[in-house]
Amino acid sequence: MKLVFATGNRSKLQEAAEILGEGFALVTPADMGLAEEIPETGKTLAANSLLKAQYIYDHLGVDCFADDTGLEVEILKGAPGLHTARYAGEDRNPAANIAKLLTEMAQHENEASMAREYGLDTVHATRKARFRTVVTLILSGKTHTFEGVMEGRIAICRSGKGGFGYDPVFIPDQVPQYELDPLKAEADGDGLVPNWKMLTASEISETAKNQISHRGKALRAMAEYLQVAGK
Repeated sequence: MKLVFATGNRSKLQEAAEILGEGFALVTPADMGLAEEIPETGKTLAANSLLKAQYIYDHLGVDCFADDTGLEVEILKGAPGLHTARYAGEDRNPAANIAKLLTEMAQHENEASMAREYGLDTVHATRKARFRTVVTLILSGKTHTFEGVMEGRIAICRSGKGGFGYDPVFIPDQVPQYELDPLKAEADGDGLVPNWKMLTASEISETAKNQISHRGKALRAMAEYLQVAGK
């Protein structure tokens, strides 16, 4: 099945193709002659996902899907959220985004620590975070929505060479058992174990990342729907 994926990021395209597996041929809007940037003016991830998918369908009239993903960091009260890709500016520079994230988290942690020293009842800072993805599929003109979440925390510094985006500083709470020493923890029903090695998403294999990622969960739900729908 041929689907247009509303992205210009070849790494995301490859990742989505690997997650969906055989039976799906993914192309970008640019591959179809639609090169302009798609507006993202929604106030939620779901709204932006729908806007992008609808833009593709309105201009090309083909089956398509779009995703919008946000990194939600507890100490930053859910930021960067909608601004995840452009956190440090419109050029969407991953290194700059990570640098800003780590700087702002350090500042908030320091402020919380100082407040407690002065006796203020301040919630202790954590590095908890989650990635949330909303995928919108437009199939024969009808809209369908799928979601996925990956829980974890933000590392103190970058680690690893794989992946893209914030992967070098995101530590998933769980990873597939084969990524760790199987004697250290028992796998749950999905073959996952606590990430006791504190591996970032850049330090695990692409296969493992696709198994646990927010986007992987949402895209697998979409693939299951398409299989049931007979597409």
